[in-house]
Amino acid sequence: MDIEITDLTKTFKGDARALDQLSLSLAPGMIGLLGANGAGKTTLMRIITGLISPTSGRVIVGGHDVATGPGRQAVRRVLGYLPQDLDLYPDLNAREFLDYVALLKGIDDKRVRRSQVGSLLERVALTEHANRRVRGFSGGMRRRLGIAQALLGDPKLVIVDEPTAGLDPEERMRFRTLLAGLGGDRTVILSTHILDDVAQTCPAVAVLNAGRLAYHGSTNGLVEAADGRTFSLHTTGAPPAGDLTVVNAQATSSGMLYRFVTETPPVGAEAVAPSLEDGYVALMRTSRARPQEVARDRRCG
Repeated sequence: MDIEITDLTKTFKGDARALDQLSLSLAPGMIGLLGANGAGKTTLMRIITGLISPTSGRVIVGGHDVATGPGRQAVRRVLGYLPQDLDLYPDLNAREFLDYVALLKGIDDKRVRRSQVGSLLERVALTEHANRRVRGFSGGMRRRLGIAQALLGDPKLVIVDEPTAGLDPEERMRFRTLLAGLGGDRTVILSTHILDDVAQTCPAVAVLNAGRLAYHGSTNGLVEAADGRTFSLHTTGAPPAGDLTVVNAQATSSGMLYRFVTETPPVGAEAVAPSLEDGYVALMRTSRARPQEVARDRRCG
């Protein structure tokens, strides 16, 4: 499902501008939405879902303007949404909860609901816990139940906000595998601050900075933003100084190993292959220096 965002601005009380003339086109597939806290990610997702209205600009989802009543209703019929904090009725079991959400989504046929609920419980590996009350679920099980409710009705637009926050490594890997299979003909927006989740699941990425679009293109293209700008330096003395951003510092048996992004590496630094985290840091350095500029992957036009 295509999404066209044009000159989108959202201002809250006190003239706090969360989005500032944001324009972005999204096509079916998995796209990661990145940005620091306060960059505008949650505001953008809430506007797309119709939960709040923009101050100005337009958001067209599958041909429907979400600023209009009919448009919001049309979008909600094709939307699956997993917010960061989803209220799960603790006294219901997993099957009852999904059946209830299916009713709210207008799936009135009991046989259809039973079939969809059973299929989704299996898909998120919760079949053996179907009759267990939600209050006894772990954090990872709750997130998996959350994605199951988002997929009820086979939505063409799925929005997922910080799905792996607070999960242990094993649950994060399990959930990441689940997310990777959601694309296809759906448009899936994954908002997260965990860059490795995006690297593993999303072929495309959009980065927001202070309410503006800083980058839109392939995930590999963002990695390449740090080509020739990513270095490491092992030292037994002071940390590297100068105009650089340290990405990682690791203690070794003989000192400290620093990984950093810079345009002017210090003496002794060695160039290393960049990661998505390095690319993001490099982009933020450029974006702070030239805030009006939008970086785009050359391969994406």
